[in-house]
Amino acid sequence: MSVYSGPFGQEHGSPGHRCLGWNPIEVIAMILGFILFWPIGLAILFAKLWQTRSTYRGDLPSFVQAKFNEKLREKRERWEQKMGRHRACHGRGEFSGGPWNWRRSSGNLAFDEWREAELARLEEERQKLLAAEREFAEYMENLRRAKDREEFDRFMAARRNRPPEASGPDQPTA
Repeated sequence: MSVYSGPFGQEHGSPGHRCLGWNPIEVIAMILGFILFWPIGLAILFAKLWQTRSTYRGDLPSFVQAKFNEKLREKRERWEQKMGRHRACHGRGEFSGGPWNWRRSSGNLAFDEWREAELARLEEERQKLLAAEREFAEYMENLRRAKDREEFDRFMAARRNRPPEASGPDQPTA
């Protein structure tokens, strides 16, 4: 029996194979897609044409899912290859601690000891700076508190020394 590929990719004469053509649901979905929002209809049309060219024998949703999974698998494989190369670099001694690991050995014991001493000295200086910063913040807080207290005391003294108001609400002012 000969296989004839008709318009829209239908295969006639091949027993047991689903046709690659359009089924009624896909046609309705495409028409509704064009009616509701034309890019949806266009996407369905292009997906169906892509399915026909790749001779996928399933329905359109399973074709799109299969292509998506294929692309995802390819990206995952590329990522794993790239990370494999990356891990291989970090497995060697020169990259084992990352670019910010300053404590790795240079191979010269005297230099390593000097570097450790300098790093310890710098850490001690950093701690001194942090302590000075805390002390200064406390000093500024005490100054603000003293200034606020002085302003409040001045307000209270002015309020106490103010002469009582002679005119009340029912007395007219002259």
